[in-house]
Amino acid sequence: MKENEAIEKPYVVKSHDIHIDADYAKWIADVKHRYRSAQVKAAVRVNAEKLLFNWELGRDLVHKKAEERWGSGVVEQISLDLKREFPNTEGFSTRNLLYMRQWYLFYCQSSNRILHQAGAKLKGHLNDNCQKLHKAGGEFPITFSMVPWKHHIEIITKCKTIEEALFYIRETIELGLSRSALINCIKADLYRHKGKIINNFSDLLPPPSSKLAQEVLKENYDFGFATVEHEIYDEAELEEALTKNITNLLLEMGNGFAYLGRQKEFVAGDHTRRIDILFYHIRLRCYIVCELKARPFQPEYVGKLNFYVNAIDELMKAEDDNPTIGLLVCSDLNKTEVQWSFKGLSTPMGVATYNNIRIRDVLPSQEQLKERVKELQKEMLEKKRLLNKTRIKK
Repeated sequence: MKENEAIEKPYVVKSHDIHIDADYAKWIADVKHRYRSAQVKAAVRVNAEKLLFNWELGRDLVHKKAEERWGSGVVEQISLDLKREFPNTEGFSTRNLLYMRQWYLFYCQSSNRILHQAGAKLKGHLNDNCQKLHKAGGEFPITFSMVPWKHHIEIITKCKTIEEALFYIRETIELGLSRSALINCIKADLYRHKGKIINNFSDLLPPPSSKLAQEVLKENYDFGFATVEHEIYDEAELEEALTKNITNLLLEMGNGFAYLGRQKEFVAGDHTRRIDILFYHIRLRCYIVCELKARPFQPEYVGKLNFYVNAIDELMKAEDDNPTIGLLVCSDLNKTEVQWSFKGLSTPMGVATYNNIRIRDVLPSQEQLKERVKELQKEMLEKKRLLNKTRIKK
């Protein structure tokens, strides 16, 4: 009885002075981990069920030849019927229903063999619920359930082939890309550039790191977010333009890059040296020294970058870090020259290009325009005065 009264008596919840040992800390950490895992599984399951519905509705619109059978306005009518029945549910707009049909048609324009291959490649990422969903949904690819619906829309409206679309689906799943990050990847044409950077990774890095480094670094970087003042610019101006937009720079570099600073200074002997941009890559677990060149590749650039990579290995690299990687980004390059420059090097290095730097429009400021107007007014008054003087003499 007293115990029940104690439970019912009002009280303020607070931390108590209890004995917390290692077993308690380990157990409560495990409880938190299990709950987070349950949250993720629930979210994946809900997303999977919604996507399965979208896929099957798109399939119905195609297989039933809905517009031929019931008229050109049938999609709008379906939208109205579903909104009326489920007024608090989003996703039943006419446009969204048309995307469902487009989604199904995009992947089913070819044989289902490609879709099954896509599922097999990423099977390790799937949980039991998704595999059961695959059995229930027939041809619905299980990997699709791991990508949000709006990501799917971006992919099918911007990709030209199934292979390209599946590439971005894999990137989204493996890297956890947000929608904006996915759009940037597609805009930068990551499908055609990823893994093609000229490098010596296979000679100097172990197989897992070599493969990952080749995937992480691009063949070409789109610097369209950066603006320089003059058509002929140097490395300092290029670096300034890029680091002014650090968020866009990191999005363009790709997932996993951490920005550590520009003009990173170190002293060797009596000389002070500065690295253009220094990154750390979380997945590669290594520093990445980035040197920018506003001109085409020259062999001597490799020697300088090699020096900087060795300096970071000596001064900053920790025991559990992987070897530092050098990244040289030039305005243009000759593949043979780059490959010859790599011979004899003992540091991992890649050479890429960049494009789409914008030149600022050189327009006069408001103050300059005002001054120019005043000068023109003075000139006109002077001409008028001289004209009147001439007339008086006549």
